[in-house]
Amino acid sequence: MSRYSKTLVFFLSLWPIYVISYQIIFNKLGPEPVDRIINHFGEWTLIFILLTLSMTPLKKITKSVEWIKFRRMLGLFTFFYASIHMLSYVGLDYRFDFEPLINDVLKKKFIFIGFSAWLLLIPLAVTSSERMVRLLKQNWKKIHRLIYIIGIFGVLHYIWLSKTIFFKPLIFLIILVILLLFRIKITRSASKI
Repeated sequence: MSRYSKTLVFFLSLWPIYVISYQIIFNKLGPEPVDRIINHFGEWTLIFILLTLSMTPLKKITKSVEWIKFRRMLGLFTFFYASIHMLSYVGLDYRFDFEPLINDVLKKKFIFIGFSAWLLLIPLAVTSSERMVRLLKQNWKKIHRLIYIIGIFGVLHYIWLSKTIFFKPLIFLIILVILLLFRIKITRSASKI
């Protein structure tokens, strides 16, 4: 796959930034602009988690290793959007007032699990380089299996946040379950060889 494909995927991955920038510039955020920004980046974080998880199944289905070349970039965009989501929440919603924020993290399960998912993304982002892959060897794979827990936490965060509107979170849950089941199938097939 040419480097142009990676460049294209990179610029396509910036789509959430284009969308929210347009909405901010042209005053299209709706009646609750803060919630719109926070939720926008939260949903896109989940989309990028699922895109990252889908690279291995796509490799298996298409019998092409080209998909794996996008996995690191998509994973880093996951961390990027998760960080914007978290910083929007802390900055726009709490105005960096950490006392009530800490109370909410400890008392509200959807905030606690969302924050936990973001914390778990940090070691994945830090160890994403080729140098870290060589340095950590087999431990690198163990660390990066956290993406499965992060995916589960992310979907639970969305479900618990939604309370009454379950359609979108349910779609994310179904896709995540399919991807995780596919991963289990791949692992079992590999162990039989």
